Amino acid sequence: MDSILVRGGGELNGVIPIAGAKNACLTLMPATLLTEEPLTLTNAPRLSDIRTMTQLLQSLGAEVSALQGGKVLAMSSHDIHNHTADYDIVRKMRASILVLGPMLARDGHAVVSLPGGCAIGARPVDLHLKALEAMGADLDLRDGYVHAKAPGGRLKGAVVEFPIVSVGATENALLAATLAKGTTVLKNAAREPEIVDLAQCLRRMGAQIEGEGTSTITIQGVDRLGGGTHPVVTDRIELGTYMLAPAICGGEVECLGGRLDLVGAFAEKLDEAGVSVTETERGLKVARKNGRVKAVNVTTEPFPGFPTDLQAQMMALLCTADGTSVLEEKIFENRFMHAPELIRMGAKVDVHGGHATVTGVEKLRGAPVMATDLRASVSLILAGLAAEGETVVSRVYHLDRGYEHVEDKLGACGAKIERIKG
Repeated sequence: MDSILVRGGGELNGVIPIAGAKNACLTLMPATLLTEEPLTLTNAPRLSDIRTMTQLLQSLGAEVSALQGGKVLAMSSHDIHNHTADYDIVRKMRASILVLGPMLARDGHAVVSLPGGCAIGARPVDLHLKALEAMGADLDLRDGYVHAKAPGGRLKGAVVEFPIVSVGATENALLAATLAKGTTVLKNAAREPEIVDLAQCLRRMGAQIEGEGTSTITIQGVDRLGGGTHPVVTDRIELGTYMLAPAICGGEVECLGGRLDLVGAFAEKLDEAGVSVTETERGLKVARKNGRVKAVNVTTEPFPGFPTDLQAQMMALLCTADGTSVLEEKIFENRFMHAPELIRMGAKVDVHGGHATVTGVEKLRGAPVMATDLRASVSLILAGLAAEGETVVSRVYHLDRGYEHVEDKLGACGAKIERIKG
């Protein structure tokens, strides 16, 4: 099993290209199931999760080809001969549940295993299922699978009001509603850039959608969708992660393709902590303003608030801040599993329920640590960049699910980092 070796010390200077968004691409790929015509995605990230979704779509009968080194995905679902998404594939990744809505909308039936993914809380799929039930789906949960049918072979438009904001449930409902008969209104919908990106892609395919990026999305169902070509939006989580690298190490890094509108609340916290974020013609340039960063309080919230997917990385920065910070996790109930590993590196972190109190230290110390989930893994790499001595991060298969070529991107800016093959 691979690990990452980081030798701390030294500033980072240079440019880092930001990939297309993993969470957007994983949502866009199932859209191929809505049409018999080809759908092509450009600016696709090259990640293990994308390969897992490719495997899942191919198991259903879709044709998926990775072109230009994986940056272009050419897909066609003209022959969907299997409507069962097996546990062996679905268990690897929570986003697999997003094939349920499209298959049900197109062919009126689907059988999908309950999904897996990072162990950061219960993350139930009940909101996905309630949305589809509101559109007329008959659902039966047995033996770990969702057996879904649309009476008469087609879903019906409905008003769906989510009791809490759910990105995945909004995406599944949006995908399904494009081919439903009549009008669907999604209330208390997620507003994330990945939702906007999905709506834009579906509109290119002929869907009639209004209101994406707000809490109310209206979809007028159509009889069929066509194909198209769509560029995957910039990955705001990868962007935020690499913005933290010069913040924690010093130096100046330009994140190519970065957009301030994707990371507004995050950038505001960096500014409050003493980190400069400047827009350039090519992206965002980031540098510490004066010496050690200052402690700040952070509360994770749905977009446009501070992203839960940047909480672990932000904690790594605050471990070296001047003062005491409090991080409140309001999205997932079990997302401080990186804290004990940071403590192994000399951090002072006290976790109580959904709150973590972080008292900054002047220096972290390198240590052997273990990644517990995707974002935790990269937070330990960031901590290692700022630590004295060597840090070895094990179980980096989590990392490969969401970050492409981390060693190359950081190494090009002067980081002493290498992958150790296991």
